[in-house]
Amino acid sequence: MANYEAKGKDFLAKANKKLGGWSLFGNKYEDAAELLEQAANQFKLAKAWKDAAETYARLAEVHVKLDSKHESASSWTEAANAHKKAGATPDAVRCYMNAVGCFQDMGRLQMAARQLKTIAELNEEMGRKEDCMDFYQQAADLFDGEDSTSEANKCRLKVAHLSAEGGKYQAAIQIFEEVARASLDSNLLKYSAKGYFLNAGICHLAQGKLEDIGNALERYKDWDLTFETSRECKLLTDLLGAMEGGNADAFTGAVAEFDSMTRLDPWKTSLLLVAKRLIVNRELEDDEDLT
Repeated sequence: MANYEAKGKDFLAKANKKLGGWSLFGNKYEDAAELLEQAANQFKLAKAWKDAAETYARLAEVHVKLDSKHESASSWTEAANAHKKAGATPDAVRCYMNAVGCFQDMGRLQMAARQLKTIAELNEEMGRKEDCMDFYQQAADLFDGEDSTSEANKCRLKVAHLSAEGGKYQAAIQIFEEVARASLDSNLLKYSAKGYFLNAGICHLAQGKLEDIGNALERYKDWDLTFETSRECKLLTDLLGAMEGGNADAFTGAVAEFDSMTRLDPWKTSLLLVAKRLIVNRELEDDEDLT
């Protein structure tokens, strides 16, 4: 490892010397780029990720001098990947953003979208949910422009999940319903629509507007003729009935019955707990009124 790192530093020193001087023959930037590439590779072999990241960033800037945008974008991506391995997530985000700019300048929008999706995931890891949703939406828009509907929907659904987690239920509902309706137009995707309608319905339950839940169920039945006989529809109908009747035990029973057949994920479970809490709070308020 030490030998790899020493070789990397040697190549880096030679590259710096090239960049600091002038060349009568050849192109000093081309020579420096080759040396920086070799240095970065040696640092990667040594797992010296910080040095590798900084070297790739330097290489990206040299490629700009050579008007090689594709190579610059690739180098920024390598720099970002190395920063990730070093645990320097904010630096990784910065380098990915530089790569996005290069890919957009070249018209490589699908590549730019993939980088934006990665940036969104890193922001999510850092707990920056507002930034994260913004980047997921940017990625979705670019994927859409490249007719990558499946990738665009994945990003939109992430926005919907995060919106609901932040209490922005109406925004989440709109996305789930839009993706569900679009899925019904595809033979490959139409069977997933029930799951999206379920997610939208759960957001309605967490929001606690009972009339809206009933209206939503009727819409879903109109949009998807198979929805009425589905387990997802039965669950939402039973939960609506429990909320209308103020019956927390019936609510819990309906959730448990569904969960015994189809395991509910943590996201659904957390929102269902929000909805159940609305029933319990209403019961407490009624008890206080009686006293």
